[in-house]
Amino acid sequence: MIRVSRATASELPGAAAVLADAFHDDPVMRSIIPGDEQRGERLRMLFLALLRSGAYPRGVVDIARTEHDDTIIGAAAWESPSARTGTFLRQLGQLPLFARAIGLRNLPRALRLLGTLESRRPSLTHWYLGEIGVSADARGLGVGSALLETRLRALDETHQVAYLESSTPQNRRLYRRLGFRDQGIITGLPGAAPMSMIRLRSPHGTQEPAAA
Repeated sequence: MIRVSRATASELPGAAAVLADAFHDDPVMRSIIPGDEQRGERLRMLFLALLRSGAYPRGVVDIARTEHDDTIIGAAAWESPSARTGTFLRQLGQLPLFARAIGLRNLPRALRLLGTLESRRPSLTHWYLGEIGVSADARGLGVGSALLETRLRALDETHQVAYLESSTPQNRRLYRRLGFRDQGIITGLPGAAPMSMIRLRSPHGTQEPAAA
């Protein structure tokens, strides 16, 4: 059985490590941090900076464990609608970690790529699933579904809209089953073509989206 809970500050490094593992071959992450011998560690630092500047202070970071083990095997980072206000100022606080992850020379390019993703987000008030990942040895156990369903149930109770970008056809099938719908391919990311996806309501319910 999978246990899902909200991460504490001390659990963010463990969540970042899981995300780094899960996104090691992700096309979008490869466009932001090209491959080198230190890529795994650089991804870990990048995700830690993203969690600390986004979902943890202004949203929810959910983590998953098995019933009999405290090891973090999955993580999902959700930014609340209010997170879009003051994002740049919060990211400045994590700038040293961003710079170590990406490299000072590549930082402007990486910020432009992240800005491309930001520009495609809908104007409709929404919760943003910035990252979700499962450790390699826990894939196929339903961890991703447990993480998604836990948060989506909470959003359904208050009629909230959810939004994400998906890099792979396999993931899109899961998201569509849970009520997400394709909005279009995002261009401008070298080597990647993620799909923007939005969920206005549960596929099994009748709730309407929150007003923008």
